[in-house]
Amino acid sequence: MSSQTSGSEPQPSTPSPSSVPVAVQRVALHAVASGLTPLIPVPFLDEYALRRVREQMVRTILRERALSAPDRTVTVLAGLHPREGSRLQQLVSKLALFSFRLAWRKAYRRLATALWVKDCVDMASLSLHHGYLLQHALTRGDLDALSLANEDKARRVHTAIDAACKELDARPVNQVLRRLFTGSQLLLTELAKALEQWTGTPRTPKQGEDQEVASLAERLAAALWEERGYFQSLEALYEKHFTLPG
Repeated sequence: MSSQTSGSEPQPSTPSPSSVPVAVQRVALHAVASGLTPLIPVPFLDEYALRRVREQMVRTILRERALSAPDRTVTVLAGLHPREGSRLQQLVSKLALFSFRLAWRKAYRRLATALWVKDCVDMASLSLHHGYLLQHALTRGDLDALSLANEDKARRVHTAIDAACKELDARPVNQVLRRLFTGSQLLLTELAKALEQWTGTPRTPKQGEDQEVASLAERLAAALWEERGYFQSLEALYEKHFTLPG
């Protein structure tokens, strides 16, 4: 089908970066950063890194609207349990490296890599959805300088965000994330290194890593902009849950 498209015609599936809204580009960058935190091959240290990324995302989104919030409010908006449901993945992918690295090597590598990539996708997806809806909540005026001074309104917004994310099937976005991450040389290199020679020490960023993260974020933003209907549905679900009594 694509063979009929001349080289000079724009491809509708790959919008230029300038055509993608800044809000989508911004949340894509934080999503990629969140998705790379499972590459830290130390249980709980990766959780700490993820929490820091998510809190930084909240502060950045607020700052760009000339808003700020106390640390406790930021923590509420960032989410208190971001890795819920991924404990088994952490156990198999990281702690099991000690005992299974040499046994059934090929089968184990496939299993560990699949679980690790899924963890990356899950963390990126969670940050992506929460960041996008936080921006939407601020645009609607659900949070302002006064309400950010305490946790009550922030908790209500976060509860509505959580409910919307749980109600909508995230597979379309997760499939985009999975394609990006499985094609990332950075991610695959770090996974291979961990499986071959894990020492239990934190990974150190490599030269050029920032450029690859930016490239992944740019491609993610372009792909997300093709899913506008999905995000409109997400916004509607958030609004429904935010206006529910109690």
